Amino acid sequence: MISGAGSYELMIPHIEVRLMSYVTNTLLDRFLRYVRIDTQADDRTTAYPSSPGQLVLGAILRDELLAVGLTDARQDEHGLVFATIPGNVPGAPTIAFNSHIDTNPENSGKNVDPQVIRNYPGGDITLPKDRSKVIRMSDNPDLKAVIGKTVITTDGTTLLGADDKAGLSVIMEAARILTENPDIPHGPVKIVFTCDEEIGRGVLHLEPSMIGAVVGYTLDGMATGEIEDETFSADAATVTITGVNIHPSIAKGRMTNAVRLSGMFLDRLPKRRMSPETTAGRDGFLHPLTIEGGVGEVKIGFLLRDFDTTQLAVQAEILREIAAQVEREYPEARVRVDVRKQYRNMRDGITKEPRAVEYAATATRRAGLEPKFKIIRGGTDGAMLTEKGLPTPNLSTGEHNPHSPLEWTCLEEMEAAVRVILELVQVWAGR
Repeated sequence: MISGAGSYELMIPHIEVRLMSYVTNTLLDRFLRYVRIDTQADDRTTAYPSSPGQLVLGAILRDELLAVGLTDARQDEHGLVFATIPGNVPGAPTIAFNSHIDTNPENSGKNVDPQVIRNYPGGDITLPKDRSKVIRMSDNPDLKAVIGKTVITTDGTTLLGADDKAGLSVIMEAARILTENPDIPHGPVKIVFTCDEEIGRGVLHLEPSMIGAVVGYTLDGMATGEIEDETFSADAATVTITGVNIHPSIAKGRMTNAVRLSGMFLDRLPKRRMSPETTAGRDGFLHPLTIEGGVGEVKIGFLLRDFDTTQLAVQAEILREIAAQVEREYPEARVRVDVRKQYRNMRDGITKEPRAVEYAATATRRAGLEPKFKIIRGGTDGAMLTEKGLPTPNLSTGEHNPHSPLEWTCLEEMEAAVRVILELVQVWAGR
């Protein structure tokens, strides 16, 4: 599936580094190898990491970092991977790059069989092992920008894992190029790969002091040239509905069916607003995500999301009011709403270090791209690192349709992300 590709040149002020055809192949090869390793996160367990494949891929990444000469590369007891590219510009600040090893739990990451479409001609893409799955141009306007390029999809039975194995591949390729081209000026560069980002635990065992950088960048974004410095603020809620269970043969006047009450609860949510399917831009949402249980008890999991953190309390109050309504109508039932904090909008923390975004924009332009400033209708490890004190905006890696069997990426968009990293380290070094 991998054939030769032409060479391309990376232009650096005062330095011209020619990267031969194997650069393209190694980047593609990395990505294809990484996505075939099942690292799907599992939110049903409290183990960290939540799945053994994350430890497997983390060990591979560590060994590859050691192989390019990063002698301090290590995988800690939690599966986190760390490495340092020593600087060659005295006094230049230390910066960090991060991606996450896990993939989303909502679609299978097992037996991923990536399809490589060279010289994509345009048009809809029917996925080979489930022909009911079609990546349609009408739903994917970004496909127009990659006609003639190399597109990578799933076979239709799993997600692809470009979120965030595209980011892993980009950082690993940039690390290789920096170590093989010591004339590229840069300060110390920290590499950090995290686990279980998709289930909100990515920085559970990570503190900024363990990284030692003035700024970080997550490589976990879409398309090309995008810079994201604002995320949702996020809480999670669990609504527990406790009924009364008894054998249905003697249930008259005695049973209170928690399954029926859960349907009533869900029916009273806002119907034409405050849901992912009815919102866009800066609109928040209240999203029922999971439901489990039986007649005696049902638990409903919710996501609460808004760019304005104060609105999370408003959403929680909607859940509590519906709970009170159900209890008033069925006094024998109990409805409990438990809310827990997840992450907060990274905007406030990043404004404390304006160079984080300013330098990313400069590097993007120097890489031959036009920076596009976006907001994230979701979160990243960078949001949590920013809240902990390390400003960490998000950069593009070519992710499209994440968390879905319709997920796809573009090799040239990943290559562009490598160029941005190589320019960014120089900008921070003052070159």
